[in-house]
Amino acid sequence: MDDASAQVAAAIAGELRLMDPEVRASRELARELLDPEFVEVGASGRRFTHEQMLAQLPDKAGASKDGPRYEPSGMTGVVLAPGLVLVTFDARLGDRRSRHSSLWRSQDGETGWRMYYHHATVVPPGVE
Repeated sequence: MDDASAQVAAAIAGELRLMDPEVRASRELARELLDPEFVEVGASGRRFTHEQMLAQLPDKAGASKDGPRYEPSGMTGVVLAPGLVLVTFDARLGDRRSRHSSLWRSQDGETGWRMYYHHATVVPPGVE
C-alpha cells in the first residue's frame, strides 16, 4: 500500500469508528478521534466546536446500541496534502439520508488521525 492509500485508509477507519455506537457514547473514545480544533456544521446548519460535540455526542442519534445505526455508503477519500485527507460519503440513519464530508489530519505520529472538520447535509426524499 502506498503512502496516499495508507493515509486515506486511516482517515476512513477513523470515520467508521466515529459511527460506532460505543465510540459515540464515550467522550473519552470520541476525544481520541476529534481534533482539538474540530468544527462541525451539522445537517441542521448549526455549528459545533470540539467541546460542544464531545458534550452532545453521547445524546445524538446513533449513540445507542439499541437504536438506529449509521449505514455509510460510497465512502471515498483523497489526500489533499501530506497529513490531510478529505473523506466523503452518504449515510442512512433510520429513514434519514444525508451526505457527509470530513477533513482528517495527522499532525504527528503520537495522536494519529483526527477529524478536523465535518459537514453534513440532509438529502430530501426523492433526491438522488
